[in-house]
Amino acid sequence: MMLRSCYRPLERCLGRLGGGSSGDGLLWHTELKPHASGDYSIAVVQANSNLEDQGQVYASPSVTYVGVYDGHGGPEASRFVNKNLFPYIRKFAREQGGLSSETIKKAFDATEEEFLHFVRTSFPARPQIASVGSCCLVGVILSDLLYVANLGDSRAVLGRRAIEGGNKPVAAERLSTDHNVAVEEVRKEVEALHPDDSHIVVYTRGVWRIKGIIQVSRSIGDMYLKKPELNRDPLFQQFASPIPLKRPVMTAEPSIIKRKLKREDLFLIFASDGLWEQLSDEAAVEIVFKSPRAGIAKRLVRAALHEAAKKREMRYDDITKIEKGIRRHFHDDITVIVVYLDHYKLPLSTLNHGVMSCTSAPADIFSLTADEAEGDLLHAMSEA
Repeated sequence: MMLRSCYRPLERCLGRLGGGSSGDGLLWHTELKPHASGDYSIAVVQANSNLEDQGQVYASPSVTYVGVYDGHGGPEASRFVNKNLFPYIRKFAREQGGLSSETIKKAFDATEEEFLHFVRTSFPARPQIASVGSCCLVGVILSDLLYVANLGDSRAVLGRRAIEGGNKPVAAERLSTDHNVAVEEVRKEVEALHPDDSHIVVYTRGVWRIKGIIQVSRSIGDMYLKKPELNRDPLFQQFASPIPLKRPVMTAEPSIIKRKLKREDLFLIFASDGLWEQLSDEAAVEIVFKSPRAGIAKRLVRAALHEAAKKREMRYDDITKIEKGIRRHFHDDITVIVVYLDHYKLPLSTLNHGVMSCTSAPADIFSLTADEAEGDLLHAMSEA
């Protein structure tokens, strides 16, 4: 164990972070791992002083769970979701006789309530915890069924074989809804819920924001925008300027879709908005389709970084040398999970009966907590 603990920092810095002239000390990735009907890989690049993105995959012979959690205001909410959401989904699915949209929604609700309890307990010592939140994107693959649930603007995109005669061999299909008031439909939805507040959505600092503060309309956390009593608390007002709230201006109600997977469905890309700020759905799908599987999630992250560098008239190598914190001025934290769908494989062909595995991105690129998080999740899932 001691030898392994000494090796892991070198592995993180040299082996798994990429090498050569394009090496990036803030990039973490995994090689391909099996799930019930294919392979998957994860990559993360850190831009903030604290990594606010979290990502995880849990694979068993019967079901695969995928999660991308894009935090804001701090890492606490995304780390909390990373620890609690999958076990809640599994627990409610067992209690209600199987997975459904309702069990997934119930798990989101339970995670939100549990985080609210955490905020209220922590509030006297850390009132700023009320302003921490996280977008939340989840995919569940159960045999030939796919569920996608999301809050916020992380995004799931399907790559499927295009219809014969089309211009391209692969097509991109967006499976999630961006809950971001930059989208006119979302903006109108928020305004319709608050007809007595003419300043519910304000254009400021170049973008539309709810109450001039936040772009996403749904999240886990952000309790100061959901619980007026926290917003008005004198402790919180010492930390931030008070915002007059009559009622919650955000929600934790997920959008959920259920889809039957087809033979032409080739792969899924789950990613935080840091990727989609740089790459279109179509560009990301084309990269995955044309590239070797090995290192595919890392390839998408690097493609996004190339685009971020190009916008600043920089070279890719230059942007990889910028330190975390400062780097946030050039791009966001980016988490990418690519899941291949190999329909020729039987559900149990890649995982032995009863074997479960999980992969969690590290809580911070330089932390050694990924293995601990994976162990905690496996334990929680077995207990749920």
